[in-house]
Amino acid sequence: MCAGLFLSAPANAAPAAPPPLKAALALADWQLAHLEDVSHIREASEGTRLTRGWEQAVFWIGMTDLAASGAPARIRQAILDMGARNRWRPGDSTYFADDQAISQAYVWAASHGAGPAALAPTRATFGTVVTKPAITTLAFVIPPQGYGATECLKRWCWCDALFMAPPAFVALSDQTRDPRYRQFALKEFWATTDFLYDPAEHLYYRDSRFFDRRDSHGRKVFWSRGNGWVMGGMARIIPRLAKDSPDRRRMEALFREMAARVATLQRPDGYWPPSLLAPENAPPETSGTAFYTYALAWGIEAGVLSRSDYEPTVRKGWAALLRAIQPDGRLGWVQQVGDQPDSVSAQDTQFYGVGAFLLAATAVAKLDRPS
Repeated sequence: MCAGLFLSAPANAAPAAPPPLKAALALADWQLAHLEDVSHIREASEGTRLTRGWEQAVFWIGMTDLAASGAPARIRQAILDMGARNRWRPGDSTYFADDQAISQAYVWAASHGAGPAALAPTRATFGTVVTKPAITTLAFVIPPQGYGATECLKRWCWCDALFMAPPAFVALSDQTRDPRYRQFALKEFWATTDFLYDPAEHLYYRDSRFFDRRDSHGRKVFWSRGNGWVMGGMARIIPRLAKDSPDRRRMEALFREMAARVATLQRPDGYWPPSLLAPENAPPETSGTAFYTYALAWGIEAGVLSRSDYEPTVRKGWAALLRAIQPDGRLGWVQQVGDQPDSVSAQDTQFYGVGAFLLAATAVAKLDRPS
């Protein structure tokens, strides 16, 4: 894709929504200007400030897609500068998927100017994971010591992890020609799927604590962003699998099955509700909406989904995301850090919400290319 897609409409054109990549660049610049001062985030925590943590990592993952879509060179340079500041290290917890997410940006950077040295810390960490895999249940049981001591966090026992970790492992196999990372990722992806996927609803539970949970109307609780993480993760894994591989065929079938269900759950205003089966009185929510818009747009462009069937859903989702940009330039209506549906307000934003918006924008822009 060429940089020309960032050009503005002619001066005499009727007012219209900005092209996807122009909107993405504006939001990326807003977030870059607010990297260190996190006072704009309502529930900023120590984790929000971690430059190698998942919250910021998702922003940088979105930045890699933006840079690859013809953005000005400063976007690529911002990624390289971030990696250098981090000394290309994943997060501190070797087996924790959230601490592996930033490696997706490092692997991209290694082939876009940073060189092989950018891979060394990730290779060391992932090498430990694949040669000495964690042996633990996938059941999510929080001990008295607190959430962080949950034993299964050493594996991918919560659905968010399927975005955070396996795309990085699969991408590292591509870069290094070492199939062990991909093999490990696929084995664990399917273990998590077999455990958390509800075959009746075609959706993932966030973790095993939600198997028997019901809302006040007796409905199962499926978290929008949680399922968005999964679909976004598959959009990043599938292109890196051999076209004739059983894993790719199985994952494409799973993706299509989820897509068909998710499309029915979009609200008339274009947003997906925080709790997917509870659309009534739901606020706009942009993190889940952005991931669905990204994944479905990717699916169309990749030929996995029918354009005629899914493009209207994508266009409604993208229009909803544009409406969520606030007067000061931030992306609003982003549900804060959590593990289940929760309240959200117009001013709520987060690094990961911006990252998801960038992914959606670049995927929608590909749909706009002349065929």
